[in-house]
Amino acid sequence: MNYSVIDIANKVITGTNISQGDTISNLKLQKMLYYLQGFFLAVFDQKLFNNPIEAWQYGPVVRDAYFHFSKFGQGAIIPSGNEEIISLSPKENTLFNEVMTEFGQYSAIKLMHMTHDELPWKKTWYENPQGIIPDELLIEYFKTQIEE
Repeated sequence: MNYSVIDIANKVITGTNISQGDTISNLKLQKMLYYLQGFFLAVFDQKLFNNPIEAWQYGPVVRDAYFHFSKFGQGAIIPSGNEEIISLSPKENTLFNEVMTEFGQYSAIKLMHMTHDELPWKKTWYENPQGIIPDELLIEYFKTQIEE
């Protein structure tokens, strides 16, 4: 596994149905990366990408992806059209699409509030604001979210 976080971010962005009026901001992108990483760790026992997720004031953030897309400010991230979109294995792609469908339907603010109520962000934020959310905490929490 272990893809580039920017490649995964581009897959999330291009997976957003812009033609239907959907948009994705950097805030929403960060939450989608958090949910993707959490479920990939819980289901496959492997990271989707190597970059750490930090507990920032407005929820989980992957620093490298945040700054890569910060030029869009609070607005919608607009793909240039030159992004190469990676292919995932069939099993990875199925999980990716499930997470996109389940969590992509929510606004950035709704996702932020959801993450604020979840153990990984909450525990890390209160113990070490802007600290790295440990993989073990992601695994512990997201394993409880998998429907058997």
